[in-house]
Amino acid sequence: MSWNLRGSYAETCSCELMCPCNLSFDHGATYDYCRVTLGFNIREGAVDGTDVAGRKVVIIADTPKVMTEGNWRVGVYVDDGASEEQFDKLVEVFSGQLGGPMAGLAPLIGEMLGAERASIQFDDDGLRHSVRVGDTIEFEIEDIVPFGVETGQPVKFSGMFHPVASDLTMAEAKSSRINAFGIQYEGKTGVSHADFSWAA
Repeated sequence: MSWNLRGSYAETCSCELMCPCNLSFDHGATYDYCRVTLGFNIREGAVDGTDVAGRKVVIIADTPKVMTEGNWRVGVYVDDGASEEQFDKLVEVFSGQLGGPMAGLAPLIGEMLGAERASIQFDDDGLRHSVRVGDTIEFEIEDIVPFGVETGQPVKFSGMFHPVASDLTMAEAKSSRINAFGIQYEGKTGVSHADFSWAA
């Protein structure tokens, strides 16, 4: 089975600026846990011949302070415009069953909290990025432009171990309301990435 996905991405988590887990998964989170929401807006792609362009997926996770200790609790949303086939294929990709970047995280998952359909909205407006999932998740992050950077270019981390990419733009949560699959937190930091490209 082969698949490929391209699109945009936004994330927020419960850590203060900047999230230690973005530096390395084996660094402890700011608090005694890491709660994180990862949003994927798929612009083009196919999974085993099934076109999934235009679909959206949001993952929420509750992990120990040190993420590499495992026992993650994870829930998945797929947008309610997806067909049954698209839904099934995307859940397989994003749970790591079909290889690719998420497969590296699959051994860390201790409990799958479920996969559900929901209305999912993404908005990218310059430095600001927002994600809304039904009435359970809503957050807005803003890319961080360092003081004194006259070009207006936001700061990026490179060389990261992250399922999306190794080069990500750092952001700060401007607002958040997250209560999904029994996981509730206030997002404080974030990551945005204009483009992700996966294949397996």
